[in-house]
Order: sequence, then structure tokens, then C-alpha cells
Amino acid sequence: MFLGPNGSGKSTIFDVFAFLAECFTYSLRKAWERRGRFRELRTRDTEENIVFELKYRETKKSPLITYHLAIAERTKGPYVAEEWLQWRRAERGKPFKFLDFKEGEGKVIAGETPDEHDEDKRVDEKLESAEFLAVSTLGKFAKHPRVSALRKFITGWYLSYLTADNTRSIPEAGAQERLSPTGDNLPNVVQYLREQHSARLEKILDILSHRVPRLEKVEASIMQDGRLLLQIKDAPFATPILAKFASDGTLKILAYLTVLQDPSPPQLIGIEEPENHLHPRLLPELAEECRPASANTQLMVTTHSPFLLMG
Repeated sequence: MFLGPNGSGKSTIFDVFAFLAECFTYSLRKAWERRGRFRELRTRDTEENIVFELKYRETKKSPLITYHLAIAERTKGPYVAEEWLQWRRAERGKPFKFLDFKEGEGKVIAGETPDEHDEDKRVDEKLESAEFLAVSTLGKFAKHPRVSALRKFITGWYLSYLTADNTRSIPEAGAQERLSPTGDNLPNVVQYLREQHSARLEKILDILSHRVPRLEKVEASIMQDGRLLLQIKDAPFATPILAKFASDGTLKILAYLTVLQDPSPPQLIGIEEPENHLHPRLLPELAEECRPASANTQLMVTTHSPFLLMG
């Protein structure tokens, strides 16, 4: 959890992960454009490349792998100046690069356990453009399982920029497995859970009714025009109300619970400032829900609020 005042860098840390995820999911150029290009991405008064270095293990017993990505900029736009993957197969020995690219050209060793002695398996590759990430491109091929694992890991991150207003949307009907970053498909996720994981939805609603007293039922029904309507019923009343009339806190807690209680959780969940529009009383309770979720995924939360830490 990252706690600090405005301007302390919490959102910057969060956006490092969001930038990488967007580079892999969409493209380097799109992620670069969305953030105001290098004039906004770089530290003020610097001209160096932007460098990311990610260290990870595929499993607890796997060797430590390092992913290095350096991004530069030309007149025509951004490009990948350098990109490599390395690991040390044994406890001792020199780290070995099994993927090594510069400006769209490089070498890669295929196979489950690429080794420095596998020179006969080292292949020269040239990407269509220096804007393309080698891991994102080559990771689509089964012959590069270590590269594929990293691509799958990064594209599977879930990063939440949830707002209560977005959860009030009335989207097209259709079950969707995971909440969008803004939460605008909450009715679709409720529909998915109702159809595929009804016991998990009941658990979510039990937790919600405990956190928000008197709440009885949440329903997602299909309207005549094909859109999906989310309705919430309080125990004292005979009929449910539309989600757009429900409290911000109720909708945000429901949305966060669908993320934290995901039947197949992503390997990384990031939540940006969950305290917005939540009563301080609910923050320790939200923290209580985060704790068991962290046993199944890496959980990263940025916050201004000490109340969240009190949970």
C-alpha cells in the first residue's frame, strides 16, 4: 500500500504499471500519446531514455528473471531503444540474456529453458517497426514460452480507476468476466457472476449486506432495448431502485468486491485512491476485504487516507 499526500508520487508509481500494461495491450505509441508524449513522461529537465526494469519469478521456485525496457523518441515518435530478458539458471553464474533487442532487431533463444550453451537455437529476428515491443510480439508464439509467460503476466494486470458515476451506466447486455478499469461494466460483471458463479455472487452480496446494513438484493435485468439495468433493493422497501439512485459508497463497495472476489483473479491488482466517495467508516472494512484477496494475487493500493491502513 502506498500512502502519502498529494504530489508525493503515488499515482506515478501506479501509472508505471498502467503504462507498461497499455504498451502490451494496445501499443507503445498509444500509451505515449495518452500521457502527453515524452515532455510529460520524462523527469523535468532530463533528456535520457525512459527505462523500466522489472524483476519477477514465474513461480516461487523459478529463477529470477529481469525484464529491461528502454524507450526513446525521434521526430516521428517513440521507439524501443533496448529490450532484453535475462536470468541466472543456477544459484551461481553470470546472468544470461535469452532475448536481446535494439531498435526492432535482435536475437532470441526459443524453448522452455533457454541456456547460454544453446547457441544453435539462437535466432535473429527483425520486427516490422522499432515501435513494437519484442516481448509483446514474440510472446504470441508458443515456441517462446518464457517470453509468452511475461506477455501474459503483464497483459493480465488489472488496474482500477473506478468512479461511482461510471458504475451507474446502463451498458449493452452481455456477461463480462472482469470489471473495466473505470467500472462502467458493473452490471455486465454481475450478470456474469449470476450465470457462471452464482455462489460467488451470493458471497459478494452477503459481504455487501454486512458492510452496508439493510441492503437485501442486487439484480441485473435486460431491458427491451437490449441494455442491462442494475437494480438494488433495500430490505425495508418492496421494490428495488435503479443503480443511478444508489449511494456512491454502495456502488463502489460492490464494484471493489467483484474485483477482490474474482473467481480467477489476475496476478496483479492495482486500486487507485479507493477512499474517494467512501465514508471513512467503510475504509477499514474495505481494508479487511483486501487482506484475504492478497493471498491469491499481488495487491497494490494508493491512498491519501490513514483510515484505510487502520483496517
